[in-house]
This record gives sequence, C-alpha cells and structure tokens, in this order.
Amino acid sequence: MSKKISGAEYPLSKIFSSEFDYVIPPYQRPYAWTKDQAGELFDDLYDFFRNEVEDSYFLGSIVLIKDEGKPAAEVIDGQQRLTTLTILLSALTSLLSGDNHSSFYSFIREPGNVALKLNPKPRLALRERDRGFFAQYVQALRFDDLVQIDPAQLDNESQRNIQGNARLLRDRLQEKFRGDEAALVDFGSFLLMRCFLVTVTTPSQQSAFRVFSVLNNRGLDLLPTDIIKAEVIGKLPEDKREAFNDRWEDLEVATGRDGFNELFGHIRMIYARFKARRMLLEEFKDHVLSQVTSSEALVDEVVAPYAEAYLIAKQCQYVSTSSAEKINELFTWLNRIDNSDWLPVAIAFLARQGNDAAAVLDFISRLERLAAFLHLTAKNVNQRIERYALVIEDILKGVYVDRVELTPGECAEMLRALDGNVYEMTARRRNYLILRLDSFVSAMAANYTPNVLTIEHILPQTVDPASEWATTWPDAVMRMKWLHRLANLVPLTRARNSKALNYDFAKKKSAYFAGSSGVTPYALTSQVLHQHEWTPAQVEARQKDLLNALSASWRLA
Repeated sequence: MSKKISGAEYPLSKIFSSEFDYVIPPYQRPYAWTKDQAGELFDDLYDFFRNEVEDSYFLGSIVLIKDEGKPAAEVIDGQQRLTTLTILLSALTSLLSGDNHSSFYSFIREPGNVALKLNPKPRLALRERDRGFFAQYVQALRFDDLVQIDPAQLDNESQRNIQGNARLLRDRLQEKFRGDEAALVDFGSFLLMRCFLVTVTTPSQQSAFRVFSVLNNRGLDLLPTDIIKAEVIGKLPEDKREAFNDRWEDLEVATGRDGFNELFGHIRMIYARFKARRMLLEEFKDHVLSQVTSSEALVDEVVAPYAEAYLIAKQCQYVSTSSAEKINELFTWLNRIDNSDWLPVAIAFLARQGNDAAAVLDFISRLERLAAFLHLTAKNVNQRIERYALVIEDILKGVYVDRVELTPGECAEMLRALDGNVYEMTARRRNYLILRLDSFVSAMAANYTPNVLTIEHILPQTVDPASEWATTWPDAVMRMKWLHRLANLVPLTRARNSKALNYDFAKKKSAYFAGSSGVTPYALTSQVLHQHEWTPAQVEARQKDLLNALSASWRLA
C-alpha cells in the first residue's frame, strides 16, 4: 500500500469511471447545496460551453482517502460538487434515448464487469440516511416521480435540496436545449471531456484531513496582483521602477492584501462586464492591460482612483461637507447584502463623479434600491452581474441614471416579494429586509448591527386549540395566509425562547418581545408593544402600512 499523498487532474469521464467508487462517510455534513449554488454551477458551465470552444473548465479539487490501484474512495472534501455533478449528469441522461442514453448512464452507475469482478452499483454512495433515496430517484433517473413528492414529506433538508436541484437542473437543460438531443449530447461530452477536477488522494484519514486543512487555509502565496505587478514593472524604464513599486505597495497597504486582489477582480468586471470565465490573471491581461496605454497609466488612471473608490464604498468613508452621512448610511446597507456584485458599479461611478456629493447621493440611493431588488428577489450571481453590467456600461458612456433605475416590471416583482411569505426567505435576505424596513419606519433614525438577531412570529406557528390564539384566529386558512408575512414578524436582539413562542399575545409581548427592560431598540417591535390585541384585521392593516413604507422609501409605485 502506498503511503504517499498524490494529486492529479482528471476529466469527469475519468472521475465517474470504474477507477473511483465514492462513498460519503457518515460523519460528513448532509448535502447542503441549494438551487442558488446548483443554478450558478449550471449557468457557469453552460456559459463556458457556449463561449469557449477549446479551453478546459476547472471545477476545483476533491480530497479522498484511497489506496493506489483500488477504486474505493472515501470523500473528505468534495461531496457537494460530486453530488451536484451526479444530479446534472443524471438529469441530462434522463433526456436522452437509445445508445446516447446507454453511453451516458454508465457514468452514473457502474454497469458491472464479471471479468474485472465489478458489481453493478451507483458510482457515488451518499451518507446512509440519503443513500437509498438518491439511488432510487436520481441515479435511477426517476425525475418525474421525484418532483411529484411533496417536499414536506421528505425525511430531511438534504433530500429536499436533492429534489430542488434535480428539478432545477432538468428544467434548465430542457429550457436551453429544447429537445435537441444532438446539442444535449454535445453539452454532455463537454462536461465529461473538458471539465476537470483535481483529485488529491491519501491512504489515511489523518493525512486526508491535513490536506483538507491546508487547501482551506490560505497562506501568503503569490496572488494574481503580485504577478501583474512583476509583469508591469518589467515594462518600465529602470529609473522609474522604484517609484512605481512604492506607489503600488502604498495602494496595497491601504486596501489590504486580500482587498487589493478583490479590487482587481472588480476592475476586471468594469472593463469586461461579464462574469469571469477563467483565472483573474488571464482575464485582467485580456480585458484591462490590453486597453491601458502604459504602466504609469495603469496606476494613475485605473488602480489608484479605483482603490480610493473601493475604500470609500467598502468602508463607508465618503467625505463631503454635505450629504456624507446619508451616503455612508446607504453604503452601510449595501455592505449588508450577501454579495459584493454591486461594488464595481459603485467604484466606476465614484471614480468619475465622486466629487459631486449631490450626484453621489442620488446615484447610490438608486444603486441601493437596485441591489435590494436583486437580493430580495433571489437573483443568482449570473442574473446580478448581467444587470449590473448594463449600469457599468452606462457609467462608462457618461450616463448615470438610466439603467440603474428599476423598470416598472422590476418594481412590481419586488412588491410581490415584499408582500409574500418573507419568513421563508433565506436568513440573510429575511434579516436584511426586516432591518431595512425598521430603518424606514424609524425615519432612518435606527441603524443597528446586533450581535444577536432573531426574527419572531407574533401569531405563533403552532396554535394550541385551548389558547387565546385559537379564539382570535379560528380560521386555520387565515392563520396560514398571514403567518409568514411582514406584518406578523418582529426583530429581537435576544436568543430564541422556545417556551415563549406560544404565549398568548399579552404575555408574549411583555415577557418576550419587550424583555426585562420593558423596551426594544426596534421600531417594528415597539409598534407591536403598543397593541392591545392581535387580530386578522389589525395584521392586514399593518401589512398595508409596512408595504406603503417600503414602497415610498424605495420608490416602487
């Protein structure tokens, strides 16, 4: 048995072959990728397939406990990708017929070989709790049966994620290829032959976890910015190199090493205006350096002004004799969104109009609304980048308000999301919305960054038939209609108290919502404390008031 750690790059045709027999060990976390991650992976793969006819697509690395020459492979890192890729290949295969179907199916299940003593079996075995479910529906290609199951009837969140991603990936394949089996086969061949994973194998659990730790804890390795710097300095006359190097390092210190690298990614986006398809180093050369006339111009006209704009937006440090406080408050809310895709837009604008405080306030207020729309309507990274690219294109032309504005359709879509079951949003979206609404209700006087934040129901999720709630809310359909909507939710700066969740209204608001101090920092919660009862009519009126506050503040109507 080999005791060495080895690594190699393999196409998916080799990854899903008889050379590997994957098992997810029981101590691994459940399958956790949602439709956001699965959809982003598909969009990236499809975009690369359409636009890059020769290059290979790198899917990252996986870490396995595996003896050399033996297929048995315990997955230490890479479960999410292997599972999602299996779902994608299974969905694709389910849409094929005849020999095409048979050829692709062999990458999902080992067909068996008596001569080689290989038994028929799935190539990937999930954790024991989900293994049978995954084999029965995904690896057996029973997608129609799978999507018919009520998600509430599935055993756990992992199975619900499998079902959701299976539906999404199959729908995307049908949408993109519209029954064109030849094109679907071409896409499948691209996945198997031009998409690569680096596989790191080690014979022991101890060394496998050591490799995993090293891969996930970055040291001070060379970053793309270091390589760009060396290349650019090499083009300078020797008598200018020291001054250039000092200027470059000053900018790097100001932004921080990782921030500087992030900045270069945003600069790439400003110039390219589409999602990165290759390594930052390659795309920065292709889209930025190819358009900059000299090394001095790169620093003086690109990196320096964009670094200043980056720091203003990222650290909420706009300085002006007027409107600075309002502008920095908007940047604070932008930074609370769970992605930084808005930053290239802000950087591009500030670098051109940053000295005009009135223009900055107007533009950043529009940008904050656009970012909130994309966040709260759960647009994926590709949709966000496409939308922001239009705004950057306007900025580069000197047009500052056209496409940063929400369209009437976008306003209507946002209002539908705000009037829906917002409690069922992801925690980041839900918390952002509730706190933003609270800031509007308090006339922008409140801007909290709580250490503990919970969003709680006023009308509880479970109503005891003997409780006051059952009398006030006798109609179960009416309870479900309002349960998860804005009017029935309040923010609290305290941990969840399971005993208090089902208290009657009077006790709940005094003992739980107000707490021992009898007050709350949140305007939304304070409003509820002043109510004497909690009836369907009051909730409906409150919902209308809250939606009006959001609509007026974000100018949605």
